[in-house]
Amino acid sequence: MNDDGKIYVVGDIHGCLDMLKRLIEKIRWDPAKDELIFVGDYIDRGPDPKGVVDYIVSLMAESSKIQCLIGNHEVIFLDYIKGKDRRLFLMNGGMNTLESYAFHLIETEDDLLPPSHKQFFASLKYTIELDDYYVVHAGFRPEVPIEEQDPDDLVWIRDPFIYSTYDFGKKVIFGHTPFYEPLIMENKVGIDTGAVYGNRLTCLELPEFRFHSVEA
Repeated sequence: MNDDGKIYVVGDIHGCLDMLKRLIEKIRWDPAKDELIFVGDYIDRGPDPKGVVDYIVSLMAESSKIQCLIGNHEVIFLDYIKGKDRRLFLMNGGMNTLESYAFHLIETEDDLLPPSHKQFFASLKYTIELDDYYVVHAGFRPEVPIEEQDPDDLVWIRDPFIYSTYDFGKKVIFGHTPFYEPLIMENKVGIDTGAVYGNRLTCLELPEFRFHSVEA
């Protein structure tokens, strides 16, 4: 982390482009100094999944200080494109994503994503380690070393992680499981506050440990 910069960790967006733009404007993110981390689930369910990816890609063109995690919705989207388990994607709000990419105008799924979006999805990470925190989409399985975690757990786990008081060595910042307010526990911080369900889009500012949010 930069000595004079901040880190902003943004919760699950799910196609809510307007909320994302308002949040970035509200925090006054400085692309020259401040780091920006997204916990995944950019797509599905909300009104403009493609627009969200377009916007994040445009932010990444402004700054090298942006890191993006992969969420379960990105995993099942990429599986859909590869022809695997298409029903799971469609059952989880995938039609909104397909419509935003104008899938009816393409000949094959391989044509669905613009090159910049293919590069974006290929660059997504499973975990990010900061000085005092881990950042992950869904969480970690207790009592398993971080380097041995199953990728499926990193994007899908819920109860075994949520209800655990296990010390992972650093506090874990995560999304995936929506809460009305950020979840703050000794070992974890949940920042998915249900933007796509009519609640709020939230980010956590570090090192101040200050929350910022915008209403749906």
